[in-house]
Parts: sequence; C-alpha cells; structure tokens
Amino acid sequence: MDASLEKIADPTLAEMGKNLKEAMKMLEDNHRITEEENGKKLLSGDIPGPLQDSGQDMVSILQLVQNLMHGDEDEEPQDARYENGCAYFHEEEREGLAKICRLAIHSHYEDFVVDGFNVLYNKKPVIYLSAAARPGLGQYLCNQLGLPFPCLSRVPCNTMFGSQHQMDVALLEKLIKDDIERGKLPLLLVANAGTAAVGHTDKIGRLKELCEQYGIWLHVEGVNLATLALGYVSSSVLAATKCDSMTLTPGPWLGLPAVPAVTLYKHDDPALTLVAGLTSNKPADKLRALPLWLSLQYLGLDGTVDRIKHACQLSQRLQESLKKVDHIKILVEDELSSPVVVFRFLQELPGSDPVLNAVPAPNMAPSTVSRERHSCDALNRWLGEQLKQLVPASGLTIMDLEVEGVCLRFSPLMTAAVLGTRGEDMDQLVACIQSQLPVLTCTLQLREEFKKAVAGTAGLLYVDDPNWPGIGVVRYEHANDDKNSLKLDPEGEKIHAGLLKKLNELESDLTFKIGPEYKSMKSCIYIGMASDDTDVSELVETIAVTAREIEENSRLLENMTEVVRKGIQEAQVQLQKANEERLLEEGVLRQIPVVGSVLNWFSPVQPLQKGRTFNLTAGSLESTEHTYVSKVQGTGVTPPQTPSGTRTKQRLPGQKPFKRSLRGSDALSETSSVSHTEDLEKMEHLSSGLEQQALEANSPEQHPGAPTPQEAKQTGAFQNIAQGPEDDRPQVEEPESLR
Repeated sequence: MDASLEKIADPTLAEMGKNLKEAMKMLEDNHRITEEENGKKLLSGDIPGPLQDSGQDMVSILQLVQNLMHGDEDEEPQDARYENGCAYFHEEEREGLAKICRLAIHSHYEDFVVDGFNVLYNKKPVIYLSAAARPGLGQYLCNQLGLPFPCLSRVPCNTMFGSQHQMDVALLEKLIKDDIERGKLPLLLVANAGTAAVGHTDKIGRLKELCEQYGIWLHVEGVNLATLALGYVSSSVLAATKCDSMTLTPGPWLGLPAVPAVTLYKHDDPALTLVAGLTSNKPADKLRALPLWLSLQYLGLDGTVDRIKHACQLSQRLQESLKKVDHIKILVEDELSSPVVVFRFLQELPGSDPVLNAVPAPNMAPSTVSRERHSCDALNRWLGEQLKQLVPASGLTIMDLEVEGVCLRFSPLMTAAVLGTRGEDMDQLVACIQSQLPVLTCTLQLREEFKKAVAGTAGLLYVDDPNWPGIGVVRYEHANDDKNSLKLDPEGEKIHAGLLKKLNELESDLTFKIGPEYKSMKSCIYIGMASDDTDVSELVETIAVTAREIEENSRLLENMTEVVRKGIQEAQVQLQKANEERLLEEGVLRQIPVVGSVLNWFSPVQPLQKGRTFNLTAGSLESTEHTYVSKVQGTGVTPPQTPSGTRTKQRLPGQKPFKRSLRGSDALSETSSVSHTEDLEKMEHLSSGLEQQALEANSPEQHPGAPTPQEAKQTGAFQNIAQGPEDDRPQVEEPESLR
C-alpha cells in the first residue's frame, strides 16, 4: 500500500491515505467490542458536530473515530439544512435512486412484501423522467426494479417559454391526470438540479407542490446541488432541500477519488427502509462512509466551500469572456444558477439566411436544414477536438443535443478539482477559440468556391458530405468508372491512394485524407480546413492533373505488360517456324552429326541471318534484317510524352503550394523582391532591344548597297559549306537576335 501511495499525485491525498491505514489498524484493534455496543444504532445526532472551518489534523480526526466506535460522544443534534434526513452511501451513482424507488413502492403498496409484483398488475406504477435526464437512467431503473418499460413516462421539456431543457410542468400535470384516469399509480418524479447535458435546473418549487397534490415522491439529482454549500444559492436550487430525496456526488465536485455517492432521504418507518435496502446492520456497509467522512474532516468547511466556489468562478469567467467573442453563441445566457457553460460556433454569411443556426428557419427545405445542421455539427466537433488538445486542463466535452446539435460543454464542478483547472486556463481557452475562428470562417467561405471549381473541371466530381468539416470532398472519375454503381472500385481506390501520396508529398498546409464516399463505397479525397490565402483553383487543378497522370501511367504500364506477353508468345511461334524452314532448306542429312559435317565441307550452306527485335513503343515484332544491312539500330516510333500539368505557378522562396501570391512586394528590397519570372521578362526585353538595334544598323536605307541580314546569313552559310571543316580561319558567330 505504501508503494501505491507514492504514485498519488496529490500529496494531500497521499497523507490522507496513510492516516486512513492507521485508522483501519485502530478499527482492527478494537474488534472486541461487546454485543450490546454493536447493537446500538448510530443516529445522525451522534456525529461530533459540524465541519470545522479550517479542517482538522489527522490526530484529532482519529480521536473522533475512536470516540464514535466507543460511543463516548454525547452531543446534541445539530441543525441541518436537509432536516430529518437519513443518508445512504453507495458506489454506483444510480444505485441510490433505485433504492428510493423500492422504498416508494413499499410505501404505496402495503401487500408488496407478501404478494410481490402481483399487486402491481391491477394498478401499475408510473415513474416520471424528464426528457433531459441522463441517458440510460430509465432503462437502469426498470432493470433493477423488474418493471416493464411502459412504467416509465417521459416528460417533454419546454417548447414555448423558459429553457428548452427544463421540464414542462403543465404537460406533466396533464400526464399525471391521464395516468390516474387509466387506473395507474403515479409513483415517483425525478427532477434535475442541473441537467446532465447543459446544467439547467427544473422548477423544483412548482414540482414539489404538484407532487404533494398527487402524493408523488420527489427525487432531485444534478451537479447544481453542490452550490447548496455556498452562501448564495438560487431559489430554484434551494427548493431542492424540501424534496423527499436527493443524490449527491461529492467525489468529482471536490476532486476526491474513491469516495462514495450519497443519497439523502426522509422517511419515518425504519422497517421499510430496511426492506428497501437503504439501511443495513452489517459493519462493512456502515464503513462505506469512512473515506468521505475522513476527507471532509480533513478539508473542513472552508476547503470544501473554496473548491466549489472556485469551480463556479471559472464558469462565470469563461461565460463573460465568451460573450465578447464573435461567432460564439452561449446557450441560455440568463441561466445564472448553473455553473455549466455550453457554447457553439455560429456563422452568418452576408446576403443569405443565417447559416448553421440552432433553430432552422420555417421556410427552409428539410434537405437544406439537415445539410446545414450536419455541417454545423462537423465544424463544432472539429473545434472541440482542437480545444481539447490545446487546453487539456479545461476538461471540455463534446455533446450532441437534440435541438441545438453538437455543442461544447465546460462543467468545472465535474472536472476542475481533478484536472487542477485555473483561471489562466480559461484565458488560454478563449485565446485558442479566437485563433481557430478565422480557420472556421475561411473554410465556410471557400466551400462554395471549391464546389464551383470542381464542377468546372473535367474528370472531377464534387461529393457532398456534410459530416466533413473541411473545404470539401472530391472524387476522380477514371475512364472505367461506373457512375451508377455504389460498390467498391479497385481501380479508383488505387488511383486515389496514389493521388493522396502525391498530395502529401507537396508539404502544403492543407490536410488530405482518403476514405469512402458519404453514400457509397467508392474512394474519395477529403480536404481539411483552410486559411484565407488558399488558392482553390490551383488546388483543384493540381488534383485533376495529378490524378490524370496516375491513371495514364497505370494504364500505360498495364498495356505494356500485355503487349510484352503477347510479343513473347509471337516470338516463340516465329522462332519455331524459322527452325522448321531451316530444316526443310538444309535437308535431313545435314542434321546427322558426321554426315552433316562432310556435306557442309563439300557444299557449304550460306546462312541467312534472320532475327527478331521487339519494339516496346509499337508493341510489335520487327525483323533485324535492316539492322544487319545498315549496321544501325533502328529507333522506331517516338514514345509519347509523359502528361504534365498545363499550369505552372511561379512561387516565391519559402512559399508553400496552394497559397496565393503575396502582394505589396514593391516595398521590399530590389534584390529580395525580384522573382525568377521577372528576371526572365527583363532578359527577354533586353534581347528584343538588341535585335531591334541590329536590324536598324544593318538596314539597306542606312547602308546603300549593303546586303540585307537574310542575304548575309545565306551568304555566310554558303561560305561555311564551301570552306569546310578544315578551314582554319576564325569564324564570326552570328548574333542570337539574327537567328
């Protein structure tokens, strides 16, 4: 255990673990307690007073543990915020709610202990859950309680007024009345003090009145219950203290590992709580609270409040900073009681309807709404992944909401204490968001330009994939591409794999990926996020030219392989035919070893040199007779040139591919601003000037009787022919401008 304690990053937790080991030793030394002392029940009033402001040292805490074991403390019950409440400690967060449901069933069905589920047949219980409840909660309760899924009633959230993540109280009352008319029994309502998604709080006060009216058990859970430890608590969260039960998770709130969750409940019948499993006489069950109790005693009231207050301050700091950032929308900014911040990227293009809006316009077509919704989700998902890598201490999570779509959530109460999040991390997070916004906006603006460029390029097909956050997706259509087929295309996959390799070798700022098409199995090239200086036309042209080169080279190699195979077969046939002709021409006697030699000595045979050469370019067998006659190897047909791009862009030194040329180069120095293209233009202009001067100097008008440049050129040519190569006289070279 000592070795494992050294691995704990927090020295405070390491020290607590060591002291916990000593406490366990004390418990083992006192195992000889009498049976009467073991039978005493430990009421809530036996706890030795409230938490100290600044916490206690471990010696005092261990003394309190010993006093509790022997029952030496005799303190009066202290006033508590949650009056007349009992506590149930459990490892699984949902286990406490399942026990509460059992308690509610036993309270409403008196014969349930004897008759079991037969009493539920005539009057089925109903458990009400909010539509914003955490996923899988209803299924878990049904599995634990053995109830069918129709016993669950999903209560919709507000659609007209208030937060869209709060339970609709009016609709809940209507559901309760309908269930009563059908002969069902409204059993339990689960309310949220901080929904699992966005941290919004239901109208718990109004829900409590409704539950008292119809005799329904009210259970509250959520992250906002942590704010009950603060001096300032919103009225909606404060109303949770009047509920029948609540579940608290202090482990993530305070950054304490391996501490149990707590379910507080109010009930006067110890027998029913024992049957429901909320109380136990086993010492092991009672010791579940020991790690949490030791941690709280060590932190004290000030330490506990400071951690919760720090988390709330982080959320307020981030929310106030995000309000000043363009294109970032915070969901329900007036939800001041929630320490959870949920935001998303929002962009509105000029001259069009709001793009990527949370609530689509009513006049928009369903296909348009779905495409923009998926596009927005892809961009926000990309933004979330980038922020999680850049600022890991923020603890951001990516979630998909039913109405808004993909959003980013910052819940410091669940992550700040564990990750050690500070205020500087919030400033860094906002700075990273601002640095990524130009990339998001430029990518949106270049998408339409990329789509038009692909549509105007032969051989390329634009693939509409709204789930891709980059510029777009493109597919090259080769000659044998079946456009109506959705199956895997091996030839196209080979071309796109080579295209991806060529594009990555260019070392541009763009990212390229290969993958199947959105609605088929054909390969495509996915192009990532872009900046404002991306040259889309050059990008599209490079993709088209490179893909065409790969296809033609591959086709040339395949054709050459087939031609060589056929040429070898034809050569074998012709060689066999030549051997047969030679046998007929020379006769059978010349094939006998001794006789053939004698005949060849008396009557030699003039051998006819016949051979074959294989022309790879023409793909045919040719005779070598011309080679033996002319003593020169034939060149054959000139091979075709390798296809190349029609556009060659001159780049400045250090300029990466697919970038627009830099402007404002006049302000630079003359030696650094003049490019290679400008040098060529100057040389061409200088050459033209020299040529013009030479023509003017040799014109007949200025030199009457002198030969023209053409005549001089012809005369010089004849003189060179007449003189021959052995002429040792110096030759004057003709100017370049006169050639």
